[in-house]
Amino acid sequence: MSAVATRRAWAELLRLPALFTVPGDALAGAAATGLRPNHRTLLAIGSSLCLYEAGMALNDWADRAEDAVERPERPLPSGRIAPPAALTAATALTAAGLALASRAGRPSLAVAGALAGTVWAYDLALKHTPAGPAAMATARGLDLLLGATATAGPDHDPRSRATAAAPSAAALAAHTLAVTVVSRREAQGGSSTAPLAALATTAALTRLVGAGTTRRPSVGGDGDVDDGGFGWRRRGRSAPGESASRGSASRGSASTGSASRGSASGLAPESGPALRTATPESGPALRTATPESGPALRTATPESGPAPRTATPDTAHRALRGALALAYAGTAARPLFHAALNPSPPLTQRAVGGGIRAMIPLQAALAARTGAPVTALLTAALAPAARRFARKVSVT
Repeated sequence: MSAVATRRAWAELLRLPALFTVPGDALAGAAATGLRPNHRTLLAIGSSLCLYEAGMALNDWADRAEDAVERPERPLPSGRIAPPAALTAATALTAAGLALASRAGRPSLAVAGALAGTVWAYDLALKHTPAGPAAMATARGLDLLLGATATAGPDHDPRSRATAAAPSAAALAAHTLAVTVVSRREAQGGSSTAPLAALATTAALTRLVGAGTTRRPSVGGDGDVDDGGFGWRRRGRSAPGESASRGSASRGSASTGSASRGSASGLAPESGPALRTATPESGPALRTATPESGPALRTATPESGPAPRTATPDTAHRALRGALALAYAGTAARPLFHAALNPSPPLTQRAVGGGIRAMIPLQAALAARTGAPVTALLTAALAPAARRFARKVSVT
């Protein structure tokens, strides 16, 4: 067999186009912690890629007898790759994944160990049992938590960061569960129940990630929590100087009394705050409109109506989340709908492929939902490459 044919056989065995769905797990996990991705996030991505490919090789090794009947064109039953080579690759990739996770810290190694154990248990024992889909869903959820714990590292409490990432992990696991249930009939077809259930799951997750307000993580501690690029920023603890300046401003230490109570200008407490005048200590006052100075900023009053609204980061967040939620729904729902109408093996396999590719916009939407739009856009950028390579090598 030529070198080109050998490379293609390994690409089919490892289902290389599906690799593009893996980095988003760690990136969504990092976003859910409220921390920026760092070098430990890259270690988590590398570990995830190795463990994912280990599962692919081990899957075909475990299913080689079944594939000889149902899918004889696969690399192992066709003789293009020897079964011992596939098992050796699975073992080596697992070891590499654990080694990379250990570089990110002991909590990351613990999560990676649980992930590797789940992958091997699924391929060797659980795949054809009722627990199979749940095991696969657990693996995806653990992969996202691996990104969260690795990103936190020793500087932050990994347990609290993993807890913050748990809702995103549950959402990704729910999608994986639905797709895995559909995949159990991809060689035989014949049932509309699984595609219909997956459609319902897709609709629920689309609503979850696309509706409501941005859920910015709140995990406590003294670190910064930011949105990854839109300018929103919340500090876990204020600097002493900031506290003092805010305290003195709120108390209004003018010699004539408390400005916040409205007594500086002689107004009664019931009449509300007065406009303060400029002093060297208090800084500039709000200026009023004059012919020379131009119009002053208008404030909202019952007579004048609401003041003009300006674009906010939350508006951009909502727009991005909505677009990514629609991309997720469009990628997953259409082939599932076709498979529900006609559950033939080709359409069922296409629905499974769509479900796998839909993980990318789902991961991106989860990152946007937790207030990390830059991470969301980076994750979404993987989708075109996954779609292009899927035309050359099947992801199922």
